[in-house]
Amino acid sequence: MIAIIKYNGGNVNSVQNALNRLNIDSLITDDPEKILKADKVIFPGVGEASSTMKLLKEKELDVLIPSLTQPVLGICLGMQLMCEGNEEGDTEGMGIFDSKVRKFPSRDIVPHMGWNTLSGQTSPLFSGMAENNDVYFVHSYYCELSDFTTSVCDYILPFSASLQKDNFYAVQFHPEKSGVVGNQIVSNFINL
Repeated sequence: MIAIIKYNGGNVNSVQNALNRLNIDSLITDDPEKILKADKVIFPGVGEASSTMKLLKEKELDVLIPSLTQPVLGICLGMQLMCEGNEEGDTEGMGIFDSKVRKFPSRDIVPHMGWNTLSGQTSPLFSGMAENNDVYFVHSYYCELSDFTTSVCDYILPFSASLQKDNFYAVQFHPEKSGVVGNQIVSNFINL
């Protein structure tokens, strides 16, 4: 069973629909016991960092998520909250990844919205995939490049499109909205 963490963030149902398309059983939950028992966990997110972190703290999910030992996939804001800190609302993150989240400089249109290309893919999430795939992004904040970067996207500046540390995987883009490529990434995560 795949647990999708429920915390009033957007795109939870979109993630479950993506799993349904792949015939994968999932459960949307904020119950720590069910999350701990899940084979894998997806931490999706669309929203504002400080208010989302407040909700996570109220349910003690900010402590639970970093303690998980099964594969965990953070998506978009989920990825950003797994980092050290976020300039959005001066939010302290969970510190899983030693990376800061910054606001894009206003040298181009922000938010970064639409299809863009990945490069330097090194994560098992991209197993069996060609280089330079396009995936779908919607974000105004980005994760800096770090030792945990497993793919890069260049929009205004190069940033971490994905991260990995131990059992924690994260993507800035939305695999659930990225067509065939996104389905392959979700499938690769399920098959870890």
